[in-house]
Parts: sequence; C-alpha cells; structure tokens
Amino acid sequence: MNEKSPYTIDVQVHTRFVPDQSVPGENRYVFAYTIKLHNAGIIPARLLTRHWVITDANGKIEEVRGEGVVGEQPWMRPGDDYEYTSGAVLETAVGTMHGSYQMVADDGTRFEAPIPAFTLSIPRTLH
Repeated sequence: MNEKSPYTIDVQVHTRFVPDQSVPGENRYVFAYTIKLHNAGIIPARLLTRHWVITDANGKIEEVRGEGVVGEQPWMRPGDDYEYTSGAVLETAVGTMHGSYQMVADDGTRFEAPIPAFTLSIPRTLH
C-alpha cells in the first residue's frame, strides 16, 4: 500500500541563473531558486528549520542550516501553499542542491520534508 503520511509536505523547485550578479571571470555564479511548499498532509504544520547541501562542479560541498526560510517560519494548513525565493553563489557554472525542512505538526509530531536534488546551471551548459 502506498498511502501518504498525514505529515506530508510536497516541495517543487524552479531555478534561474542571475547573470547581472555573476562574474564568471572571478568564478562567481549566482543562482536564484523559487521553492513552492504544499501541505499535502491532513494536519497543519510549521516549518522550523532548513538544511541544505550545496555541491559545485569541483566537488566543493557547503552545508547550510538555519531557522525558517527567508526570515519566516511559515505555518500551513492542509492544502496550503507557501512560496519563497532565495539564492546561492557557486564558484562553478554548474552545481546541485538538496536538503530538508524540519517541520512540526500541530499535534506536536516532528517530521522532515525532503528537498529533492536539483541542478543549478547557466543556460546552455547542460544538455
């Protein structure tokens, strides 16, 4: 049986390269990413913290942990969406990110919402 947990946050990601803030000659590549969270569970939940693993094309790994997202700890009822945009700076034209959000449901249950791996790349770099 493939039943969803009552504690389910779906995560969608859209990325874009930010050329006006990037300086490729100095190995500075800026990317923006927009995250859309959807409470697909049956219980309201609040996003407490985030954990990111950012890897560039040289294999350099940076881990980022912190409270909330963009200064907020959104609370979402079942069916609610929350969207925000943030950014990452890499030393290479291509990289990946993945991670998780640590959540707490209104009934006190703590759970993780995984962020699937996604690619950051300047246009026409990957086929």
